Amino acid sequence: MEFVSRILEGSVSLDLRDALRRTVSSSYRINQDEKIRRLEEVPMFADCTRKQLRAVAAISKVVELPAGTVLTRTGEPGDAFFVIVDGSATVEVSPRKRSRLSPGSFFGEMSLLDGEPRSATVRAETDVRLLAIPRYNFQSLLREVPDLTHNILVTLTRRVRHLERSLAN
Repeated sequence: MEFVSRILEGSVSLDLRDALRRTVSSSYRINQDEKIRRLEEVPMFADCTRKQLRAVAAISKVVELPAGTVLTRTGEPGDAFFVIVDGSATVEVSPRKRSRLSPGSFFGEMSLLDGEPRSATVRAETDVRLLAIPRYNFQSLLREVPDLTHNILVTLTRRVRHLERSLAN
């Protein structure tokens, strides 16, 4: 019953799970070249070669979701990594710690790397179009593209340093 209540209140999104299982069905489609162009804008992929970006683009899915959809929830298992193509989302780490994500922003990589539950809740602020990389593809991607693992570690280190600086102020 609690699960049904959470679906009705919008805190569990069947739309997201369904969307990850299928390719976007709208008239807007992103071809491989467009996916690569979008991925090049993501800091984590900035040092990737064209071949590496093609590998990432090949396993990503385009997902479109309405405003208000919960994309990740604190404490739940991570099943995908996301890059925002269009729209915006809000990240809530705690009731007082919120930030906004815009096109080019990414989230969801931490729990895919360490297997731990999600550390933040992310909710679509507007209608969003995402590139989603499901967990089962993400792990094989890291094995196939070892430099990507390095890029992710650098990005995570920057995020930790930024958090440390914000806590020190």
